[in-house]
Amino acid sequence: MDQYRIRGGKKLEGEIRVIGAKNAILPILAAVILADQPVILHDFPSLVDVETMLLILSSIGCRIKREGNTLIVDPSEVDSWTIPDRYVREIRSSIVMLGAVLARMKKAVITYPGGCDIGQRPINLHLHGLKQLGVVIREEHGYLICEATNLAGADIHLDYPSVGATENIMLAATRAKGQTVIRNAAKEPEIMDLANFINSTGGKICGAGSNTIRIEGVEHFHGTEYTVIPDRIVAGTYLVAAAVTGSELVVRNVNVEHIQSIMTKLRETGCRITSFQDSVKIVAPQRLCAIENTKTYPYPGFPTDMQALLMSVLSVAKGTSIIKENIFENRFRHVP
Repeated sequence: MDQYRIRGGKKLEGEIRVIGAKNAILPILAAVILADQPVILHDFPSLVDVETMLLILSSIGCRIKREGNTLIVDPSEVDSWTIPDRYVREIRSSIVMLGAVLARMKKAVITYPGGCDIGQRPINLHLHGLKQLGVVIREEHGYLICEATNLAGADIHLDYPSVGATENIMLAATRAKGQTVIRNAAKEPEIMDLANFINSTGGKICGAGSNTIRIEGVEHFHGTEYTVIPDRIVAGTYLVAAAVTGSELVVRNVNVEHIQSIMTKLRETGCRITSFQDSVKIVAPQRLCAIENTKTYPYPGFPTDMQALLMSVLSVAKGTSIIKENIFENRFRHVP
């Protein structure tokens, strides 16, 4: 495990820019293979998970070129439906390749995904939704062998608004015959970004961001040029860093709507936060106040990915705070 030694005691000051969202770029990279022409993606974050996803794309036939923070992917020669298990075991989000490969190749072979150990994250909702679209799935020696010779639209209700399941069903449904409706869908901004990207290539998706998403299947997807949304968790991280050090900071390239729940909690600690069109300014007090009750929920609730960070703020606040984790059972492993 990597370790960092931090010599604190200093305030932060100035401005910092937020990178493109990791949880948006990963499903978008999967969606790239729907197109038969090059796709240009701006503001892509250079992260380990993103690099692994690029290795997956390369392994199935995509050609990739980088120019600064711009990524050019040519999926025109995708020729494999087998997603290498050595990469799938590294990142949880690799599972969304399943829906995309099925839409493109009508067949897919994938093992169960790995990723960070923060709790139970079964893929039964993914598989149930894909089966309703007509995908035939069997398991052999730890691999999922999936065939989709007759993808057909369906009315699908998710028992839980799973982000990954919503994305996988959306991706597979893009080429299904007729209309697919996903009910109790995830409402995260990253879902909206995926839908916007697919629509920019010729897809027909509406309702993303609400609990009901409709996808009209189409046969052809063209190339596009697209900018990924800013990472709301990174934005929240910078705001927390300012809060815990009693600093004044401007965070740029922010979608303010996406971080409302984070700003609300930091304001409860006594921070003064001013939002502008695409930036946020935070002025932290010398002594933070406790927050009586914080609970994590799916978007637009307070994000589970910010729970540990908020705890660091509240650990130096005056008074007793209570945090309840509602998403992942192992998300308190950072607590001594």
